[in-house]
Amino acid sequence: MRAVLLGTAAGGGVPQWNCACALCTACRAGRLPARTQDCVAVSADSPSWWLLNASPDVAAQLQATPTLAPGPGPRDTPLRGVLLTDAEADHTLGLPALRGGPPLEVLGTAPVLDALPWRAMIDRYTPWQWTTAEPGRAYPLAGGLIVTVHPVGDKVPKYVDPVPSGTTGWVSALRVEDPSDGSALLYAPCFGAWSSVMDELLATVDCALVDGTFFSADELGSRAPSAPGQHAMGHLPVSGPSGSLAALARHPGVRRVYTHLNNTNPLLDPASPARAAAAAAGVDVLPDGTELVVNSRLRSGR
Repeated sequence: MRAVLLGTAAGGGVPQWNCACALCTACRAGRLPARTQDCVAVSADSPSWWLLNASPDVAAQLQATPTLAPGPGPRDTPLRGVLLTDAEADHTLGLPALRGGPPLEVLGTAPVLDALPWRAMIDRYTPWQWTTAEPGRAYPLAGGLIVTVHPVGDKVPKYVDPVPSGTTGWVSALRVEDPSDGSALLYAPCFGAWSSVMDELLATVDCALVDGTFFSADELGSRAPSAPGQHAMGHLPVSGPSGSLAALARHPGVRRVYTHLNNTNPLLDPASPARAAAAAAGVDVLPDGTELVVNSRLRSGR
C-alpha cells in the first residue's frame, strides 16, 4: 500500500493567515517548512487512489502530487473517492472543490454524511455515491483496498445546530487494509481521549497516522481551557502521562507518525525539545508530500 501525506497541518495550515506566533513567523521567514491542512491519499494499485478526508487545500494538494495528476484521457483522474473521519469543516470543505470531476464515492458514518451542508449542492453538479458506513463493517474500495470505520469520539462540529438527539459516531478512526499482502494503515487525526479501541487498532496495523494537533493541554492558554489530560477542542495532547506519546510508546513495532499539527505546536520545529521527545519515542513528524510504503508485518518480519 502507498500513502501520500498531502497535508499535515490542523485547520488553517502553517503559517496560519491570521497568526503572528513565533512558529508562524519562522515559517513565513523560511526557517520552517509550510504545511497545508491535513489530508492523505492511499492506493493499493496506483491507478486508483482514495483521499482520507478532503481538506480546504485539496485542489492545490492534488496539483502538487504527480501520482494524482489527471490522465491519460483529458478528463480521467485516478481519484476514486473520499473516506471521512468526521464532519469538521477543515476535513470536508475540499469536497465542493472536487464537484467538477467524475462521480466519486464518499464514505462516512450516518451523522457525518447527514450533517454535510454541501452534499445537496455537490449532487447538483455530479451525483456522487454517498456510502453510510457502519462501525466495524468492512467496505471494499475500487483498486483493492478495504476500509473499516471505528468510533473514537463524539465531538460534534460547531456548525451543527441543533444536534440530533442520541446520535453517535461523529468521530472515527479509519483502518485501511490491502488484502493482497495484509498491510494495514490506521488514520486517526482527531480524538479527545485514548481508549482501548486505539490500542486494539494499533496492534493490527503496520503504520499509524495519529492526531498530533496540540503538544500540551494548555497550548492555547485561556482561549481553550481543558480538563486534565484532555483538550477543550477535542484533541488529546501529545505530552503528559496520559498523552498520546506515552500511549504510542506501547506499540514500538508500528510505524507511528504525528499529523494534523496545529500552528502553535512545537513539534513543527525540528530543533525543539518536543521534536526530540517524539523522536526518542520513535514517533515521526514528516513534511507535506512524504510518500510512505506500508509493508505488512509478514513481509517485514515483524
